[in-house]
Amino acid sequence: MKRLAKGRLLFMLAVTTLFLAGCGEPFISALQPAGEVAQTQYDLMLLSTFIMVGVIIVVTVIFLIVLFKFRRKDDKIPKQVEGSHKLEIIWTVIPILLLLVLAVPTVAATFDLADVSPMEDKNEEGKTDVTVVNVKANLYWWEFEYPNQGIVTSQELVVPTDEKVYFNLLSTDVKHSFWIPAAGGKLDTNTENTNKFWLEFDSKKADEVGNIFYGKCAELCGPSHALMDFKVKAISKDDFDAWAEDLASMEEAAQPETASAEQGQEIFNQSCIGCHAVTPTGANAVGPNLTTFGDRTHIAGYLEHTEENLKAWIKDPEEFKPGNKMTGQYGDLSDEEIDALTDYLMGLKVED
Repeated sequence: MKRLAKGRLLFMLAVTTLFLAGCGEPFISALQPAGEVAQTQYDLMLLSTFIMVGVIIVVTVIFLIVLFKFRRKDDKIPKQVEGSHKLEIIWTVIPILLLLVLAVPTVAATFDLADVSPMEDKNEEGKTDVTVVNVKANLYWWEFEYPNQGIVTSQELVVPTDEKVYFNLLSTDVKHSFWIPAAGGKLDTNTENTNKFWLEFDSKKADEVGNIFYGKCAELCGPSHALMDFKVKAISKDDFDAWAEDLASMEEAAQPETASAEQGQEIFNQSCIGCHAVTPTGANAVGPNLTTFGDRTHIAGYLEHTEENLKAWIKDPEEFKPGNKMTGQYGDLSDEEIDALTDYLMGLKVED
């Protein structure tokens, strides 16, 4: 009875796991592709699955036929067929054909997805004719630099839809992995070398999810690995160009509009400016660039973008992201100072 109970438990666990594996939202699910790369990888996954399931079905049917039709009913030894050239050719040729059916499109797709030559071609201005993003992974946040536009953002990646976007991937500390499930498979970010690849975001799929996709770190990198998220804003090419132009035109941070925000700016310049930049060209800082902080959809990559959550984050970052580099830096700020700093940060937006 105990074995039967354990068997039932394992069966229910397997069924539940299978059921949950099919769940997912379109803005984060690899099973709901939202671009050319993701669609190609999804099609290859379906192809391999159909081949494997087909082989399992054929083998199972043959097994059942042999089991029931050729059961031993007496002491006679059945006719032996060892050394049959016909059978040996059949069970040798069929696997080879199946491997070719899987290998040919896989190899072709691999070479196609690995082609990043357009991002290497520079025009007369020393820029590329395609959108390029330099990605830097940090414990536990992301920086995105647009070399053609001369701007830097963090935590929220903005990309144009319906065209290839090329990425240079690098890590500043340990190995991470850049992954936007709905757009394509992951690629590691290393400290020693730069990995390159491209993704494409479908405008129709982007509209279905409110133009927001989710990105994650897919390589175990520390205690807050699971919280190392970022958001992807996929917008039209015209909107992207307008956004980049507006951001590039900002020579300095947005000016505070209230007395409380002015006080917050003073506090920021005294205690936060050493790690965080508030200009669109501020790269390679210890902490995320905050130029567009007021326009973000989340705080610390996953908290809802509200003043209450921002104040809680400033008071105790360790509670939300264990092992982050900001922990212990601003514990001496009073509640009034945190309120003022919050007003200032919430006002950091791209000015139209």
